[in-house]
Amino acid sequence: MSSYWLDSVKNNNLSYSSLDKDIDVDVCIIGGGITGISTAYHLAKSGLKVCILEKDKIAHHATGNTTAKITSQHGLFYDYLINTFSSDFAKGYLDANQEAISIMKTIIDNEKISCDFEYQDNFVFTDDENEISKIKKEVLAVNSLGFNAEFVDNVPLVVPAKCAIKFPNQAQFNPLKYVHGLCRAITSNSGKIFENSKVYDVKKDDDFYKVYTQGNIVSCKYVVLATHYPIINAPGFYFLKMYQEASYIIGVETNLPLFDGMYINTKSPISSFRTAIYNNKRLLLIGGSEHKVGSNENVANSYTNLENFAKNLYPDAKILYRWQTQDCISLDKIPYIGEFSTIMPNMYVATGFKKWGMTTSCVASKLICDKILGKENKYEKIFLSTRFNPIKNGTEFVNLLKQVSTSLVLDKFKIPEETLNSIKKDEGKIIELDNTKLGVYRDISGKFYVVKPICSHLGCELSWNNLDKTWDCPCHGSRFSYMGKSLYDPSIKDLAMKIID
Repeated sequence: MSSYWLDSVKNNNLSYSSLDKDIDVDVCIIGGGITGISTAYHLAKSGLKVCILEKDKIAHHATGNTTAKITSQHGLFYDYLINTFSSDFAKGYLDANQEAISIMKTIIDNEKISCDFEYQDNFVFTDDENEISKIKKEVLAVNSLGFNAEFVDNVPLVVPAKCAIKFPNQAQFNPLKYVHGLCRAITSNSGKIFENSKVYDVKKDDDFYKVYTQGNIVSCKYVVLATHYPIINAPGFYFLKMYQEASYIIGVETNLPLFDGMYINTKSPISSFRTAIYNNKRLLLIGGSEHKVGSNENVANSYTNLENFAKNLYPDAKILYRWQTQDCISLDKIPYIGEFSTIMPNMYVATGFKKWGMTTSCVASKLICDKILGKENKYEKIFLSTRFNPIKNGTEFVNLLKQVSTSLVLDKFKIPEETLNSIKKDEGKIIELDNTKLGVYRDISGKFYVVKPICSHLGCELSWNNLDKTWDCPCHGSRFSYMGKSLYDPSIKDLAMKIID
């Protein structure tokens, strides 16, 4: 099953050709999710020559698999911001995200985008007595910043909830329909969009950059890395300052009454709720089952747990959609938006959105656009991408310094039959042979797929994901299919692979 958002546009999905020649533009944006597309929208409207390079299909990764809540309420966050940084910092973060809601609504109105936008109140709730004091502190913190949050002890939700903090007048929408509207505006303003155009390298050439795809080059003055996780390691070193988490969502049809509003609880295990317009009725979206990517957890029941939860709440529940996403989370929980590095002028980055990519993508697009156009943006220091963070793991820094080889000759390994037979059908394992580790997946027909289980990004050992049948990196969140294909950044190279019948 795919996400509801992707399914909702399958009959009128936009399609773009791949880059098939060298081109010159003012700005090259790498990554065709909501961040890259929003940035291209603002820049194209300003008159600059812009292109987007997307490695697969527009908005088919994080954007197509989000919950699509447009809110400045990012969990119980503002008391943390005040105590960790300052009240002024927290107010800047809040104001930036509140402005994003208004900007997105203005774009929808001006471009006449039909994307099921609707204002909804947002709630962070708890059923834990010990969490009530945290919610009360958060209400005081938010209201001290000039916002009108509300303590609610009668939460209009079917799950048990002792109380919640309510943010009024937040919003939700269909992100694919919104992105499609932006794409039409981009191309009508002479912007170029290229799909299936994977970027392999970016090099500085005097005052310009050259962006390399398979066989073609984009020459430009400005580069925007909007790839969810930056695909360039140095000198930004963002891989030392972030990790990735995966989470799961189901779309549920029920004939029982549903609620108004959007909801998420205060602590793990996270449960997220919202509804979406679906065939002139409401589709219930339930999210949760989060875990660190590559953590070696048994994730096989991630959907099953959500489905059982849904059926306990709504006995007639019919599961129509299942999807998952993964999100970059910075060590200090603040996104990195702005200059990629102080020694690489005119290259910009937006990453580390901490699962709140709808408003944050808008904040990023405006901030980066202002930087390129030479305008002041009052939120620049809040999201300063070049701020220093301590290296979280010395081993990961060593990985940067070693040469990662993807040229392992798998044909030289003769895997004993008894070793292969120890692997069950539809199972993946790491085995060791001649002092070398091999990742082996056996499909349901009995065929074996052998890869080198070392991430092509920086050399971390991969772990097997028994739900998605992927090899996942515990260091930075790259993921590979059992056939070795790179699926999620920051990796851009495939793994060496061998098939044994």
